[in-house]
Amino acid sequence: MKPSNVISILKLICLLAGSLSAQPLRIGLGSCGHQDHELKTLQLASEEKPDLFIFLGDNVYADTKDLSKMKESYAKLANKPSFQALKKVSRLLAVWDDHDYGWNDSGRHYELKEQSKEVFLDFWNEPTQSTRRSHKGIYHAEWIEHQGKKIQILLLDTRTFRDDLRRWPKDKPRPKQYFYSLDYEPYTNADSTLLGDMQWKWLEEQFMQAADLRIICSSTQFGVEFNGYEAWANFPLEQQKMFDLIKKTRAEGVLFLSGDVHYAELSMQKHPDLYPIYDLTASGLSMDWYFATPNTYRIEGPVMTNHFGLLSIDFLNKNKEIRMEVIDVRGNSRFDYSFPLAELSFSSVREKKSEK
Repeated sequence: MKPSNVISILKLICLLAGSLSAQPLRIGLGSCGHQDHELKTLQLASEEKPDLFIFLGDNVYADTKDLSKMKESYAKLANKPSFQALKKVSRLLAVWDDHDYGWNDSGRHYELKEQSKEVFLDFWNEPTQSTRRSHKGIYHAEWIEHQGKKIQILLLDTRTFRDDLRRWPKDKPRPKQYFYSLDYEPYTNADSTLLGDMQWKWLEEQFMQAADLRIICSSTQFGVEFNGYEAWANFPLEQQKMFDLIKKTRAEGVLFLSGDVHYAELSMQKHPDLYPIYDLTASGLSMDWYFATPNTYRIEGPVMTNHFGLLSIDFLNKNKEIRMEVIDVRGNSRFDYSFPLAELSFSSVREKKSEK
């Protein structure tokens, strides 16, 4: 055999060995970290050395219509030793929520959204050739190959195209299960939108591509019931549209990650002819809240102390296991939930039907 052929074979072996790494892929996640805080949770996350860390929005608290102040907020984050430590060991991806988009609870009518987008993309080192820079909004797809499988990461934009939320009428009594005042009520009209037509079209195109696991990153919670605060449940027709689109495209392996609410929980919804839809919420890198809202879909949590999430993906395990963990600011694992990849498939739906 020629030496050149031997070298080529060795290169191929090394390439295959890399793609079939015995180590699980580890993805950190978190949201709602104020730039004036120490952000110890990011330091703890860096010590876990995740392959990837996804910031799920409210990555800074700018809340301004002054772009210079917005840039100052990002500069404070960039100079944090904890942020720098994480950046050294992990690749970083991000979506935005209202406070880094620019204004509390804002949607498509925020007047500086185009300028804010440029600040966001520049801070997160988005390449100049990225399609994120050429279309409206910040939605984007990333691909990772791990252990011979394809993982699609879909970064949604829940701000640029979203209709303004509907205020809960002052004279309307709240249902008995809510012990707090409700800010908003759900839309009922068919033309209300959260993602907008252009982003929905893009998402359908993404679902048509072959993938073994699809991680959908949404700054606001997807899988929770209506609670009077910001969530997909304020747009129930958009929420149903997502379920319908998954079924229409036969997109398998869909899993949601979300932020926003200043506590952690794992939600799971079941719908006819669809596999379970999980939503792992990791929210509170430094911000906190004093109660968790009612959520009949909650299966783990809530965790009310500051924390980050950790997703471990092991396709070489006999169950091709997905593991979801929440680790608090003291380094304690607060919940740990695993399930086989096969659970996120339409074949699992058929099997359950045949068992009845």
